[in-house]
Amino acid sequence: MNIYNQIASNKRRTWVFIFGFIVVIAILGYVIGAALDMGYGPLFIAGVIAIVMSIGSYYYSDKLVLAISGAREVKFESNKELYRLVENLCIGAGIPLPKIYIIDDTAPNAFATGRDPKHGVVCITTGLLQKLEKAELEGVIAHELSHIQNYDIRLMTIVSILAGTVLILSDLFLRWSFWGGGRKRDSDSKNGQLEMILFIVAIVLAILAPLIAQIIQLAISRKRELLADASAALLTRYPEGLARALEKLTADTEPLEAANRATAHLYIINPLKEFKGSARGWFSGMFATHPPIEERVAALRAM
Repeated sequence: MNIYNQIASNKRRTWVFIFGFIVVIAILGYVIGAALDMGYGPLFIAGVIAIVMSIGSYYYSDKLVLAISGAREVKFESNKELYRLVENLCIGAGIPLPKIYIIDDTAPNAFATGRDPKHGVVCITTGLLQKLEKAELEGVIAHELSHIQNYDIRLMTIVSILAGTVLILSDLFLRWSFWGGGRKRDSDSKNGQLEMILFIVAIVLAILAPLIAQIIQLAISRKRELLADASAALLTRYPEGLARALEKLTADTEPLEAANRATAHLYIINPLKEFKGSARGWFSGMFATHPPIEERVAALRAM
């Protein structure tokens, strides 16, 4: 599969997953609304709460992540070579030069944040600068710039709203049910029996839906990583550089001290070193933030 097919395939699958997300929310909202005799009221309430909660994250998450990571902004005078490397890649990608931050940590890694190309941020560790060759460093930075170019932060914010809607909707219903909410049911009538069945189905969906939402959310995240890999290969015209970089980053066993579970999904590879390669079962793989490194490297070398 060539680069263009890889990019098209990952974009297409992303939207298939998002469509599946919407279907899950629609079914859950309908069943819970019918069980409580409230129509789409619960869905509307959950959606509004999720959107309001996500607005602050959308506008301020980059500052929060940089603060948590202990990152410092790099000025042109302090590292001209790095600035020129990023600038050249930005010209090729057709995006504005992002702010560049560095984390003082010898573990090699990098991430991108910012809600759009005009507010983009690329953050790398000192270990990345020390341990990678220029072509490999270009591949990593091109990957992060691709996240900015592809509006991945904006997309994942939308996905977070969808996941938040499912979680809030399920939580509201389960709490409502626990405290005896909902309409009275006549167990002696056929309608009452149908209502009871519908109520049980709603409870089952309310329990399972957050798990399904998390699986879909992580699947989208993995597809965007593969898309960023393919976009980086297109930008540098040298897939081998990123492939070698991924192998070096995976072989490095040092965990990134500045990272935690809340920020791990942002990095080019899992900074907590919980998974090495593809040595994990299919079930645990569904809850992984990144695709297996072997899969990513094989895709790059097949381009």
